[in-house]
Amino acid sequence: MKNKNDISVMLKEAGILFAITLIAGLLLGVVNELTKEPIRIQQEKAIQEACRAVFADASSFEEMEYTPDEALAEELSGMGVKLGTVYQALGSDNAMLGYVLESTSTQGYGGNIVLYLGVRADGTLNDISILEISETAGLGMLAPEVLVPQFHDKKVESFVYTKSGASAENEIDAITSATITTRAVTNAVNGGLKAAGRMLEGGAGNE
Repeated sequence: MKNKNDISVMLKEAGILFAITLIAGLLLGVVNELTKEPIRIQQEKAIQEACRAVFADASSFEEMEYTPDEALAEELSGMGVKLGTVYQALGSDNAMLGYVLESTSTQGYGGNIVLYLGVRADGTLNDISILEISETAGLGMLAPEVLVPQFHDKKVESFVYTKSGASAENEIDAITSATITTRAVTNAVNGGLKAAGRMLEGGAGNE
């Protein structure tokens, strides 16, 4: 049977532990509140930079509501692609120049690959900009410098990748020893192009 001294020590230690836990929780809450706004601002800045990288001649970008129709949603799911935020790219006269779409491949070698693509009103793909990627260093992480430039100013319905050297407008040279990354980026671009095409045609789900 424990004596009173043992019980007193236990209660004291429990009280100290509770106080430490409480203070730690309060500090984490304060740090979260202090960093939440700067993180949000940084994220918004990164998104704006990505939008301008893929639609340099646009004056502003207006977020819009877009929900893919059932058929498109199923097709994108089969490609391992998820659509995110969609923006209208507006000119200096507020005319609609095209769209900027956030497209995520869930099938990258190291995780999700998030990119933005700018599609003009005539269906031309201006450029793509990779916002998030965590592929293998020296292989998949070469995507921004190896793959991104190959999508510049192309007007095609979809892209395919090749390991033997691109010879057609819709072909992309795969990164050596990084086929999974190449496929993920290509699928993300193709998914975005499909959604942009539906919107430009005035299809279902465009609000």
